[in-house]
Amino acid sequence: METEQRIIDFHVHIFPEKVAERAVKATGSYYGIEMQRKGTVADLLEDGAKIGCARYLVHSTATRPDQVASVNDFLCAAAAEHPEFIPFGTLHPRMEGLEAEVERMIARGLCGVKLHADFQGFRLDDEDVLYMYEILEGRLPVLLHMGDCNTENTTPERLLNVVTKFPKLTVIGAHFGGYSVWDRAERVLAGTGVYVDTSSSLPFLTPERATALVRAFGAGRCLFGTDYPMWDHAAEYERFNRLALTDGEREMILYRNAEELLRLR
Repeated sequence: METEQRIIDFHVHIFPEKVAERAVKATGSYYGIEMQRKGTVADLLEDGAKIGCARYLVHSTATRPDQVASVNDFLCAAAAEHPEFIPFGTLHPRMEGLEAEVERMIARGLCGVKLHADFQGFRLDDEDVLYMYEILEGRLPVLLHMGDCNTENTTPERLLNVVTKFPKLTVIGAHFGGYSVWDRAERVLAGTGVYVDTSSSLPFLTPERATALVRAFGAGRCLFGTDYPMWDHAAEYERFNRLALTDGEREMILYRNAEELLRLR
């Protein structure tokens, strides 16, 4: 199997060595899931190599406003050392100097923004959050954690409100648009133009249901993601290969859509 430039993992978390173990443990505890990997750069590269992964969209979330700059610095440094990394920075809607940080992110080569509203403590469509999307619209794509059984912060309905108000905002809804609420995500978001990724979905869905979600959103709007370190690459790739997709659809999801979306070609 040819793997060079044929797999782009669109959903990867990395952490500095000194906090990785604690961060991974906290995430696993929150979701009640046994985390499969370590969350460090070295472990990511080792794990991704098992399936010949060529590129990784890496991110890390600032849970407090005062963490934003340091997290972005970490991601920039990791990408500078590892050209296979595609860094998505972090923002916090209640930070000071958000617009200036966006300018700094762009200047330093960050390719987008990842937000996890559940961990960051806001609702996607809060009135005092909307200015952030206005700043990002037409400038940087936004990858959003979506769906949760613990809060209503990241519901498909809230994302629909956002994309309706900001039609030129490029949005990727993680976890097929709604972790644990996939039927709701399909009903609300399919056909809206939102991109979705496959991360943290395939372990919970039958291949038939996952294939149906691809059909609903359109293969041209789906992106392969593992949610490393929650899951390991080999297992996620095996699950993906169980889907009843054409070769063309597989190629779109594994790398072509990411290349087009991020202008990597």
